[in-house]
Amino acid sequence: MNADRVIVGMSGGVDSSVAALLLRREGRDVAGLFMKNWDEDDGSEFCTAQADYEDAARVCDKLGIELHSANFAAEYWDDVFTAFLDECRAGRTPNPDVLCNREIKFKQFSRYAEALGADRTATGHYARLHHTGAGVQLLKGRDAAKDQTYFLQALTAQQLTAALFPVGELTKAEVRRIARRAGLHNHDKKDSTGICFIGERRFRDFLQRYLPHNPGAVTDESGAVLGEHPGLAYYTRGQRQGLAIGGLAGRPEAPWYVLDKDSERNQLIVTQNPAALLNDWLSAGRLNWLTAAPQLPLRCTAKIRHGQPDQAVVVQAQTEGGVSVAFDEPQRAIAPGQYVCFYDGDVCLGGGVIERFGERPARVGAGNQGLAANGAVEGGRRG
Repeated sequence: MNADRVIVGMSGGVDSSVAALLLRREGRDVAGLFMKNWDEDDGSEFCTAQADYEDAARVCDKLGIELHSANFAAEYWDDVFTAFLDECRAGRTPNPDVLCNREIKFKQFSRYAEALGADRTATGHYARLHHTGAGVQLLKGRDAAKDQTYFLQALTAQQLTAALFPVGELTKAEVRRIARRAGLHNHDKKDSTGICFIGERRFRDFLQRYLPHNPGAVTDESGAVLGEHPGLAYYTRGQRQGLAIGGLAGRPEAPWYVLDKDSERNQLIVTQNPAALLNDWLSAGRLNWLTAAPQLPLRCTAKIRHGQPDQAVVVQAQTEGGVSVAFDEPQRAIAPGQYVCFYDGDVCLGGGVIERFGERPARVGAGNQGLAANGAVEGGRRG
C-alpha cells in the first residue's frame, strides 16, 4: 500500500476521473478537490460549474473517495483575469490558460490540498514527469494530439516536484476505455473547449462586457481606410472572421486577414495576402526555464501555439534581456502576448511571452535598411 495522500483536481471530466481511478488502484489515499474559478452570477447559459461539480461528485462516490470543493474565483480574477484584460487593452493576444495553471491549478490548489493533508497533488493533464538527480523534467504526454505541456510551461520546478500526471502515459482513447470499463458515467463526456471563463460563447460578446468599445480605422497595408473596427482588443493576428469588410469595390473577391494592430493609431491593419502573415523570427520575454537556464545560443524546437507540430529554431540571448528565436521555416500569425514554448525532444524546457515578430536578415537581404538593433526586421512593434 502506497501511503501517500493525494488530492486530485476533479473537473468533472473523464481525464481527472481516470487520474483518480488509477491512483486508487495503486493503493494511494485519494481525495478529490473541485475548483470553482469563475463566478457565473451573470446567469450565462454557458457556465457549467454546477453540472461539472455533479459529475465530479458522482465519480468520487463511485470510487469511494471524498470530494472537497473550493472557490478560487477571487484569486482567479486578481491573478489571471486582470492580467488578461491588461493584455487585451494593450492590443495583445493573451493566453490565460497558461497563467491559470501556474496561479490557480498549481498554486492555490496546491496550498489548499496541503491544508487538507496532501503529500502530492494530481491532475488529468496529458503530460509526464521524469525525476532525475538534478531535479524533475516535464515531458510531453504520450498522446501527441492531447499533449498539454504548452499550457504547463510557466510552472516552477517546485510546483512540478509534488505533482502527478496519471494519464500522461495514456492516449485519450485509452482513458475513455478505462473509464467505460470502470463504469464511470462520464466516460464519453465531451471535452471542454475554449478559454475556461468564456466557454463556448463568442469571444467578442464576452469581452465587450469588460472593455468598452474603442472604434478606429481598418486599413490595408498601404494605409487606405477600408472600414471601422469596434476595438483592437477584439482581434488577433491571422483572424479571418468578423472583419465586416467584404465586397469592396475594386478589390479581389478574396478573404481578408488581420495582419497587425497599430495601438498608437488605433488602426487594425488587414491584408488579402496570406503570405504576409508568415514570419521566421520573434523575440520573447518573461522567460521561465523549468530546469537550469540553458546555454545560449540553443538549437531546439518550439511551438507558438498549443497543438502545433514542433518547429526547429535557434534561440539566442538579447542584449536588452529575453531571447530572440529564429525559425527554420516561416510561421503563420505570430501574435504578441501569446507564449512560445521550447523543447528538447520530449522534454519541455520552458518558454516565454512573445513580444515582437519579424524577419531574419538572411531572408530580407543585405540592402534592407529596416534591420533592428537585435538583428531582425521587426513587425508587431505596437503589439
